Amino acid sequence: MSSTSSRLLYTALIRTHHITSRKKLQRVKKSALQHELPFVLVRSGGAPPGIMYAEAPEESPLAAWVASVHDLRYKDFQCVRKPALQPVLLGASGKAAQSPSFKELETTTEFGRVMEEKGLGNWWRIGMGYQKEDE
Repeated sequence: MSSTSSRLLYTALIRTHHITSRKKLQRVKKSALQHELPFVLVRSGGAPPGIMYAEAPEESPLAAWVASVHDLRYKDFQCVRKPALQPVLLGASGKAAQSPSFKELETTTEFGRVMEEKGLGNWWRIGMGYQKEDE
């Protein structure tokens, strides 16, 4: 029997025109490791949009990572969800990632599925402009 639990984590969502440069992507990953972010998810490839999501137990390392990604000068860089606390589903184990995880996906659909699994579907759709904020 599996159950899920959630934990308050700082999350951030970045949207760019596209993410194709492997060199820049390596710098994104290196920065995530330097700032000890437990989870980073990237949607890369030639077709827009490029999307990056990251989470951390503290705000300052996440904000520093967002700043380092901004410094890479991705086309149409937008931090559509600035670092803020969100309840994030942890999955069947009930634990946050013990070691840093950097995942790269090829489609926006896959990215959305992961956001749903983390309980962040509405948060993500609103940040991406796919859905209006509930009033």
